Amino acid sequence: MKIPRKSGQPLGIAVLGSTGSVGRQTLDVIDAHPEHFRVISLAAKSGSEAFLRQVARYKPVIASVADLDAARLVKTESVHVGFEGLIAASIHSEVDIVVVATSGHDAIKPTMAAIEHGKIIALANKETLVCAGELIMPLAARNGAEIRPVDSEHSAIWQAMGTTPKRQVSRIVVTASGGPFRETPMENLQRVSVSDALAHPTWSMGGKITIDSATLMNKGLEVIEAHWLFGLPYEMIEVVVHPESIIHSLVEFIDGSQIAQLGLPDMRLPIQYALGYPERLPSSGRRLSLPQVGSLRFEPPDEVRFPSLRLAREAGIAGSTYPTVLSAADDVAVSAFLNHEVRFLDIPRVVQRVVEHHRPTGQLSLEAILVADEWARGAALDAIRELRARS
Repeated sequence: MKIPRKSGQPLGIAVLGSTGSVGRQTLDVIDAHPEHFRVISLAAKSGSEAFLRQVARYKPVIASVADLDAARLVKTESVHVGFEGLIAASIHSEVDIVVVATSGHDAIKPTMAAIEHGKIIALANKETLVCAGELIMPLAARNGAEIRPVDSEHSAIWQAMGTTPKRQVSRIVVTASGGPFRETPMENLQRVSVSDALAHPTWSMGGKITIDSATLMNKGLEVIEAHWLFGLPYEMIEVVVHPESIIHSLVEFIDGSQIAQLGLPDMRLPIQYALGYPERLPSSGRRLSLPQVGSLRFEPPDEVRFPSLRLAREAGIAGSTYPTVLSAADDVAVSAFLNHEVRFLDIPRVVQRVVEHHRPTGQLSLEAILVADEWARGAALDAIRELRARS
């Protein structure tokens, strides 16, 4: 089956978060396959030199930045600002696929707008489903919009499940590298530095997601995402630590067979699969050699060492605005750690305190998510101030 195109033209791509790691690698994929894809919209938080170079190179129909000062730096015919800019970049008539690679909760509104306009969503932003999965998935179903996962773990599950009916799945297993502190003695975790935590053993990522990987919060958020993406209850979603990061996740079926997706750690592969689906496009990247890898290890996650995984699962099961509060509190706590304001082990302590003090009110809505997010950030700052006062 060939990739569907409008009048034989390459598919139009909007890249939200084009200067981040996933955004840059998305542009690498587009560069490698110009006959299949073309850039329509680019969006970034600031008018950085990197973004200005992207605009000059790809000449997008729409460029979007966070504020007016940044907009003045962008040299293109159509420049948009703020939330409205993200929405304009997502719903333009020439856009077929929206790559949601922005960080944080700012992606929720433009993702919903794109879904309402029937766009295909290639989703790399975690908060969209973590916080608003209860709203996003029914909206996508009503509008017949596809949500294609970009995270390597969810892409692996998507590929392994194929067209098998959900009723024939017994469980899915999300793999985790275990981060840099998988074998670090507990007493040494008290002295973990920022540079230690940023030294991920297998993946090259941004600061926030790298710290989340070190605490395993990242894997907890992926469990919540998997619940919404694949419509499976939490008791059917497991996490296994796999330090080599070769098996990106697997699916077990009711007959006991398991299908896994393997590959070298390279985000361009799941990005390319999401853009090109159902066709597999050629890649010039390195090929996996199992003899060179030699052996693969697996172990259960240590939720005493990494309580963030437990906190995320509990928040997902609780539902409502608990996942939003979890995510927002973690965002604040990780930022404080990166700024040397709290210790590594304080990150889950801050998150747990904020989640325990949260009380949802009313039915879940976008407004309720935004209110919970603001409350959680304030509560996290209060918790950090108390920790610092006691230290």
